[in-house]
Amino acid sequence: SCMAAGAMASPFPVLAQQGFLATPRQPEGPFYPLRLPDDQDNDLVRVKGEPGFAKGEIAHLSGRVLDANARPLHGVRVEIWQCDANGHYHHPQDRIAKDRDPNFQGFGHFVTGPDGGYAFRTIKPVPYPGRTPHIHFKLKSTDFPEFVTQMYIAGHPGNAVDGLLARVPQGSRRSSLMVNFLPIRAPSNATEFTARFDIVLGVTPNQA
Repeated sequence: SCMAAGAMASPFPVLAQQGFLATPRQPEGPFYPLRLPDDQDNDLVRVKGEPGFAKGEIAHLSGRVLDANARPLHGVRVEIWQCDANGHYHHPQDRIAKDRDPNFQGFGHFVTGPDGGYAFRTIKPVPYPGRTPHIHFKLKSTDFPEFVTQMYIAGHPGNAVDGLLARVPQGSRRSSLMVNFLPIRAPSNATEFTARFDIVLGVTPNQA
């Protein structure tokens, strides 16, 4: 990706300043969209032109993007992508198209406000062969290099055997990628989930 003039060229440090642990980087993986979809808002359970809702358990995912001093980062483009409830991505490399959920958007974005906050309505991630449930995140800004990571369900048994997750050292750095999905009662009386994932970048952008 192109990096704006003045952006930091060095990698994010393992430890952020003043004791705040930086969120670990994770690989982008093969399923980032080759072409961004026409519908790429922050509601992944509805697709423009499709009549239904996505299959799966609806999850309200939110959090904040912070710098190394825990200051909120404004104007960061937060992108997420994940497989549908049948374990398939909206990507040509995922070739089993007959089982793909047409009502799941698969990709969305949100630009953080002054509080560094973002929010998505999506589905609780599911496993597919070789991977534990996860959601991919990509952060873009003129203030720092592109940052990619993945978010996981705390306590899921698949975490123990996931090869990509195993690359993150045990302890607080790995735990920072783990998120609790807490059940809530929706107006329809169905069970939905709420989840919070704060992302701390090992950068201290110029606040001037």
